[in-house]
Amino acid sequence: MPRWKRWVVLCALTLLVLPPILFSAWAWITLRYVYARGERAGFVQKISRKGWLCKTWEGELAMVNLPGAMPEIFAFTVRDEAVARQVERLVGQRVSLTYDQHKGDRQS
Repeated sequence: MPRWKRWVVLCALTLLVLPPILFSAWAWITLRYVYARGERAGFVQKISRKGWLCKTWEGELAMVNLPGAMPEIFAFTVRDEAVARQVERLVGQRVSLTYDQHKGDRQS
């Protein structure tokens, strides 16, 4: 095989193989590395199962600091079905949620 054909094949393989490897590494890092950890208290406003392919439970926590003030909305995702069911039972009640925030999430 001529040298230039080997070069073309090597470039083509690199363009086909490198992007999935880089994407997999990025996804693994963003899902494993915890950017922030904390606790939020407020009223669970809603929780629903969303997603086209990978369904997750998406919820909103309304945090009110002063009576009559506009609540700050904290959006959160629950990946565990059992935890989502517990939160679903508490909609409308005051709760305290412990969370891990990952870079790449909506709140980042």
